[in-house]
Amino acid sequence: MLAKELISDEIPSLRTSDTAVEALNWMEVFRISHMPIVNNEEFLGLISDADIYDVNNPDEPIGNHRLSLFTPSVRYDQHIYEVMEVAARLKLTVVPVLGHNNKFLGVVQMNDLLHRFSELSAIEKPGGIIVLEISHSDYSMTEISQIIESNDAKILSMYVHTLDESKKLEVTLKLNVTDLTAIIQTFDRYEYNIKASFMEYDEQEDLYNERYDLFMRFLNT
Repeated sequence: MLAKELISDEIPSLRTSDTAVEALNWMEVFRISHMPIVNNEEFLGLISDADIYDVNNPDEPIGNHRLSLFTPSVRYDQHIYEVMEVAARLKLTVVPVLGHNNKFLGVVQMNDLLHRFSELSAIEKPGGIIVLEISHSDYSMTEISQIIESNDAKILSMYVHTLDESKKLEVTLKLNVTDLTAIIQTFDRYEYNIKASFMEYDEQEDLYNERYDLFMRFLNT
């Protein structure tokens, strides 16, 4: 999914002849904190609601004011992950998209970005989640996939995060099944560290009860 496919067809761009009051009104309508200023398809920068509050005469054109505009943007052919990285790093509510010769194409709104990302990552689909903690040297996607598929399940999405304070990875797996009992037991047999798991309450309770019964039987032997 590319930036050009995420462009909002609702949010307009501002011109330097628009007033600060008009800009603020648009921000309130769309519940955003930034808007692009564009003249003749040239992206001049983003104006924020904080910039507007600093304007002495909000009824004058924004081009009459000295604004500290900044110019973050993504190209039309960049992936949604790169768009999200820019939005998150700069705490933007919209991300400008530029085409050939830096032509302004529109903006990606943060709300739309999150919705499309949830579709891409299968967040909205039913299924359980397993979080593994693995050292870099032990990480093998092939083995993880084999364990899951041996239990008649599939990986819908996966995220790998490097833990800052260690040399380990946190691997989050979204699966297409809600009952993770057999999969968790298999990971245990392979001595994986299961940091967390999320499934239907009744199924998770059954897993805890089964482990309790096994532990009690061990004590009684």
